[in-house]
Amino acid sequence: MRPKCLLIINPVSGTASKKGVAAKCVRRLGREGIDVEVLYTEGPGDASRFAAEAARKEYLGVIAAGGDGTVNEVASSLRGTATALGIIPLGSGNGLARHLGLSTDVSEALDVIVRRYILACDSCEVNGRPFFCTFGLGFDAAVSEKFARSRQRGLINYMRSALGEYLKFQPEEYEIDADGHLFRLKAFIVAACNASQYGNNVFIAPMASIRDGLLDITLIHAGTPLTRARAGVELVTGMIKNNMIIQTLRVKKATIRRLSPGIAHVDGEPIRLGAEINVECNHGDLLIFTTGEKKPFRPLITPFQYLHREIRTWFRSVIGR
Repeated sequence: MRPKCLLIINPVSGTASKKGVAAKCVRRLGREGIDVEVLYTEGPGDASRFAAEAARKEYLGVIAAGGDGTVNEVASSLRGTATALGIIPLGSGNGLARHLGLSTDVSEALDVIVRRYILACDSCEVNGRPFFCTFGLGFDAAVSEKFARSRQRGLINYMRSALGEYLKFQPEEYEIDADGHLFRLKAFIVAACNASQYGNNVFIAPMASIRDGLLDITLIHAGTPLTRARAGVELVTGMIKNNMIIQTLRVKKATIRRLSPGIAHVDGEPIRLGAEINVECNHGDLLIFTTGEKKPFRPLITPFQYLHREIRTWFRSVIGR
């Protein structure tokens, strides 16, 4: 019997065209002896339900064609199963896909599925809710909420939301119990990271690994508007180790306390959580189609390589139109 994959397409994710994605996937995988079923989401929860059914039927993989929200729903249903997660990055940020080194070119993303290099990777939870890329409190959560309210997608609109929030956001007080060590601070951002970046190659935890069984908790202290602006630049260059207001903890789990309930984000999707928040990493409980063992991150060099590849992919897509 031929192996089977389910392709789940979110038609409203990001700004990338979904035209021809299904046909290309069916054709490419079919040539490699893999049958493909295609389903489209119509609302929240669809991708999770579709993926759970595919895992029950023991499909080889479920391919999420969409953004980080779609990936989160699919991956949540595949934890602890023998069905692997595949990703065709079609969202606004594509954080987990970019961490894995996946191309935003559909054909190149399908090449990864075809090679079947599947690795056991970590998942994480915040108060029992799964996440696979990043969880955050503070400024990044406020930006996620503002961006979610916008009707427009894409990097430019995300940057517009970030700038508007930056001009008015005030750092907040936190207490963090990380593997028995207690930290009290006033912070601009508290981010618990499984992967290295938020998306769009903004590296909130450049050295993070999704295979080490640990969370990288990045703390950006209150600082001043000037030092926070410098921190923002170094999130792009990957040089956060040199920034005096950025601190990184590497732990299996942590409890974060704040003064009152409020907004947070899970893989870029805004949610409301209480004043006490528990985060934890679950080692190796999700199978993912990958490009292979990830190369070590090198500040400046790795971000430049990512940027070069994406410019090349964009240029090819323009020429091919």
